[in-house]
Amino acid sequence: MTAVATPIRFDSARAGSDAECEARIVAARKRLGDRAVILGHHYQRAEVYKHAELTGDSLKLSRLAAQTEAEFIVFCGVHFMAEVADVLSKPHQKAILPDLSAGCSMADMANLRAVERAWRELAEVLDPDETITPVTYINSAADLKAFCGEHGGIVCTSSNATNILQWAFGRREKVLFFPDQHLGRWTAHQMGVPAEACAVWDFDEPMGGLSPEQIRKARVLLWKGHCSVHQMFQGSHIEQFRAKHPGGTVISHPECSFEVCAASDLVGSTEFILNAIHAAEPGSHWLVGTELNLVNRLAEEMKPQGVTVQFMSPMVCMCSTMARIDPQHLAWCLEQLADGHIVNQIVVPESEAKLARLALDRMLAVS
Repeated sequence: MTAVATPIRFDSARAGSDAECEARIVAARKRLGDRAVILGHHYQRAEVYKHAELTGDSLKLSRLAAQTEAEFIVFCGVHFMAEVADVLSKPHQKAILPDLSAGCSMADMANLRAVERAWRELAEVLDPDETITPVTYINSAADLKAFCGEHGGIVCTSSNATNILQWAFGRREKVLFFPDQHLGRWTAHQMGVPAEACAVWDFDEPMGGLSPEQIRKARVLLWKGHCSVHQMFQGSHIEQFRAKHPGGTVISHPECSFEVCAASDLVGSTEFILNAIHAAEPGSHWLVGTELNLVNRLAEEMKPQGVTVQFMSPMVCMCSTMARIDPQHLAWCLEQLADGHIVNQIVVPESEAKLARLALDRMLAVS
């Protein structure tokens, strides 16, 4: 059956229960066969995650999907992830996001208009194209990746941020890092960049709220963005854990605040956290500073080995935008594709995709 683009919309009144959707997902997946591949991000809710053929972080999933011949890449993640999948996929592949409202609050904190305005304001103090390398975290919109591609910049992930910043400093004396200030600050610290050489660029303020002298002095300009999930973790949570479990291990994602990262025993990407805990000694106790669904999944996986995995915050703290991908939207999306209707396709304009791909290719070459 030839699929065609259609404006059919999800009808919440006819969505069905989780149990009903479970059967519908299995049936629609069977009808699609190898024409589709379902990607599940680590932060995805369990009732959706279990249907994924490929699991991992955003970049890994996009690269794996591009190695398949599936016509439909059904990304159970958020908008920027589906954009990366579209940019890196083969011409015949189509990136599908089951719910178009699944975004990323961090990515939304940096938009192209604000970044271009910052670049113009920086030009009042120095020549940014000669002195600043723009670096965007993978958790950003495609047009910001394209901005980096156009201005000699690059993309980074939480795994390769140190290598990327080394590359950036090898080209120009300063870095504009967006949208996550915490990853940028921790990475700079790991590279020996002193705190006074990092300045936060407040995108709501003229000139980022900085004086010309502060701009000239800074080696790293940190966009005032953050992850709403990782922002919840506090140093006091670690103190309480250590009081109860003095022999325990604290591991955190670098999207956490500097206070949390500095107080942790280990800091690293999602894959780093997974690998470290999977290799944990029986009887060990871990406090984990990252998204709740991932931590709960790890806790269940490690119980048979006698490893205790504890979520860092006493408050429920999951990625609410990721959670918008639910069994109802996944069932509807797969059924529409199986019936020949292309819904919720994410398409990055080719001119934008070309520049975004340039920034991504630079990253992959450095990594």
